[in-house]
Amino acid sequence: MLDKVFQVGRQAALAAGTVMRLNYLQPHQVTMKGAIDPVTETDLQAQEMIIALIRQHFPDHGFLAEESAGEGNVEQPRPAVSARWIIDPLDGTVNFAHGFPMFCVSIAFEAEAQVEYGVVYDPLRDELFEARRGGGAFLNGRSIRVSKTAQLDRALLATGFPYDIRERLPETMARLGRMLGVAQGVRRAGSAALDMCYVACGRFDGFWEENLKPWDTAAGLLIIEKAGGRITTFSGGDYDIYAPNIVASNGSLHDKILSLLKEKG
Repeated sequence: MLDKVFQVGRQAALAAGTVMRLNYLQPHQVTMKGAIDPVTETDLQAQEMIIALIRQHFPDHGFLAEESAGEGNVEQPRPAVSARWIIDPLDGTVNFAHGFPMFCVSIAFEAEAQVEYGVVYDPLRDELFEARRGGGAFLNGRSIRVSKTAQLDRALLATGFPYDIRERLPETMARLGRMLGVAQGVRRAGSAALDMCYVACGRFDGFWEENLKPWDTAAGLLIIEKAGGRITTFSGGDYDIYAPNIVASNGSLHDKILSLLKEKG
């Protein structure tokens, strides 16, 4: 079954990416889920397409998808089914709505509460990142590995801001300030799934963010793991997709990043 899962997951990601590419730079119908948390018609269209395609092949599988996460047909926080797909149909909606070219589709397959396959597709760059348990991590079919950077002053880091940033502004800015004070650079591009894939392929050396959801990180978690990286919570504990915060790195820098995140003031 797993070979079919990989094939269908990849097909669904590419199909959703085609929708995004066609709708990009077109006028959007935007509604707000929160003060700064939008959803477009493309989010909904892509999600419907992904779920419909997967259900053709796996009618008994469950789903945890961003744009239906508040509905009663979605299992939260832990799955009630043994096989489930975790979907962010358009990660980087704010970017997409503004015509900023940094967004993707993220799909993970979970069996018995363990992610077995993850795929992230950037339709504008035609870059498909994927990994499977028991295999490696790949970008367009080529094996990828995390960077070997071992010094923070030579590191390019990435972060993101939570949608409730206005409620946590002081601590979020304090962490950012500490990183800016030592890293070669810090980027905030607005797509956690792509940030994680960029760590996996060595473009970024580390990434941190808080208040992410399972669909933001499920695919990227496996891709980084299979690329040789390390992922924990801010406290250094084991990370799972329901954790309140995440640190991902090439491994060499991980403890140094954790130390900065734990500092007070």
